[in-house]
Amino acid sequence: MTAKMKRRDFITLLGGAAVAWPLAARAQRPDRMRRVGVLMHLAADDTEGQRRIGVFLQGLQEAGWAVGRNVDIDVRWAAGEADRFRRYAVELIALMPDVVLASATPSVTAVKQLTRNVPIVFVLAPDPVGSGIVDSLSHPGGNATGFTSNEFGLSVKWLELIKQVAPKISRVAVLRDPANSAGIGQFGAIQGAAPSLGVEVSPISVDDAEQIERGITAFARAPNGGLIVLAQPRTLVHRGLIIRLATEHQLPAIYNSRLFTAGGGLISYGGDILDQYRQAAGYVDRILRGAKPADLPVQAPTKYQLVINLKTAKALGIEVPPTLLVRADEVIE
Repeated sequence: MTAKMKRRDFITLLGGAAVAWPLAARAQRPDRMRRVGVLMHLAADDTEGQRRIGVFLQGLQEAGWAVGRNVDIDVRWAAGEADRFRRYAVELIALMPDVVLASATPSVTAVKQLTRNVPIVFVLAPDPVGSGIVDSLSHPGGNATGFTSNEFGLSVKWLELIKQVAPKISRVAVLRDPANSAGIGQFGAIQGAAPSLGVEVSPISVDDAEQIERGITAFARAPNGGLIVLAQPRTLVHRGLIIRLATEHQLPAIYNSRLFTAGGGLISYGGDILDQYRQAAGYVDRILRGAKPADLPVQAPTKYQLVINLKTAKALGIEVPPTLLVRADEVIE
């Protein structure tokens, strides 16, 4: 698939939900044809990325926006690579969009560095205030607003949960991108809470697959270890590798979304990611109709999901406490 998603790809992606407008209708475009740029942090061939774009497009359609009739959409896929975030941000802004959807902190940072005028709606930004994206959650200021994926307190919750599911853990490796500002804050929150839980914390960088494999393999040589996988573009891009290594090395691991547990991860706790893209379509719609980003408050998830994979627990020799199973929103068997 090319970096820029073509119109027919959008129609296919929506499973027929988007209307294939007749050629004559497309030729009679209104004077104010709008353009939306999208910078995704996943790869173009990642099925999860396609699902997220599909939800976003369906949300736009429900608000009255049809691709090729009254809106054109340009998508770029950064695949977690820093140079691609920068390069594709430049490409998108050069197209003079009316608004940009920026997925994850590196995307919105790359776009925001280029413009103070083009409205930006972001999703999956863990700490937009600390990252300098907005002035405050209630009054974003500037040209960006959107949806934060979690707060730093959630990082501590991950540590507490992995300790509950595997009480013998005394060492935890945190998989993170050291260049990601939100990850720095999350790692700091985990470090601060670790002593009270009797856990020693160390980082593993996720620059590429080789570094991930080397880091996890080295960490697994000592006993009583576990993993916390932060919500960052590169951990998502390499999720299959991370889940496989955690299983091979018998390391209990906690993740930030159901996507990981559905793929064989042990446990996850986080907000509804697809819902963020659905809500983002609503903000993009409001901006296309005249709203200003500065007037739209940043919103946090209202519901978090705890998902446990019992099949993986059995493979790791872990007996999940009944009290934790009762609290789970979903148990995968």
